[in-house]
Amino acid sequence: MILADSGFWIALGNRRDHHHAAACAALERWASEGFVTTWPVLTEVTHLLTARIGLPQALAFIDAIARGAAAVPKPPDNALSRSAALMYRYRNLPMDLADASLVILAEDLGEGRILSTDLRDFAGYRWKNTQPFTNLLL
Repeated sequence: MILADSGFWIALGNRRDHHHAAACAALERWASEGFVTTWPVLTEVTHLLTARIGLPQALAFIDAIARGAAAVPKPPDNALSRSAALMYRYRNLPMDLADASLVILAEDLGEGRILSTDLRDFAGYRWKNTQPFTNLLL
């Protein structure tokens, strides 16, 4: 499964987004492997779609996730404390909760392939403290 960050979902849902074409191409190319994301990412995407486009687009996104567009695994018991430690470590970027949740998910799955519009941050983040992410979107 391939990790999916907020920027990927937002680009898919917004035809005026600079990365819309790349997100559509990535969806077509990687859908057979499946996507995985986190609750903080869902929260961020829903908020941003509502603010930038409107509630109908945010509802369509949540409906697509509910129908299986991505798996959303339960976070590990230590997710909050681990998120805080990661956010502190990467405070100069800074790291937000959605990004921290994806690093934790990468560690849990042993998977560093991600779809993200965030080149700077995911180029700097490391899962399992040493493993770089491979951004398949850009």
